[in-house]
Amino acid sequence: VRISYLDGKDNGIAVVGLNRPAARNSFSRSLVSLLSEKLHKIRGDEKVRVLILRSLVPKIFCAGADLKERKHMSDAEVGEFVSTLRNLMTEIETMPTPVIAAIDGAALGGGLEMALAADIRTAASEAKMGLVETKLAIIPGAGGTQRLPRVVGASKAKELIFTGRILDGSEAESIGLVNKAVPQNQQGNAAFLEALEIAREILPNGPVGV
Repeated sequence: VRISYLDGKDNGIAVVGLNRPAARNSFSRSLVSLLSEKLHKIRGDEKVRVLILRSLVPKIFCAGADLKERKHMSDAEVGEFVSTLRNLMTEIETMPTPVIAAIDGAALGGGLEMALAADIRTAASEAKMGLVETKLAIIPGAGGTQRLPRVVGASKAKELIFTGRILDGSEAESIGLVNKAVPQNQQGNAAFLEALEIAREILPNGPVGV
């Protein structure tokens, strides 16, 4: 996990980048702990006015829980991990600054749940996203069953969760799951650049109001 503090006209914008390419940015216990630590650091920094969550791995936002690690957990350990993951999403949701999730690649399961915890979501038109847990005979355990209905409405949320359907960015925009979908560029960072533009619009506004 890397934190970048932008400067110049972008001073006040912090970027948290996930960088676990070998596991498609999936949530291991160590990644969850490290991300929570970085968020805690940003939470205490009054100079940060907007936070962008992104991936540094091409074509991937976050693939959800690390199922390889999970296979070796006891039932009690799984319960503890899900609780820790749920707490991480709450940390994102309750950040004192606006949080923008930039989805330039696949956001599946817990990856989409993390994006749902953000205030604003941008996506590449081709990015795939969905709460696919039901295909594995489990449920979205990190807040997706609560946050998805708040964003797209109860009926549409039930449809997406029950079917485990995967949407692309354009479809996600059409139902309000993401705020803006943009065509991907050659650098693979179109959603991040769109998030940056929104962050720049937020920066001049009064911190009390925002």
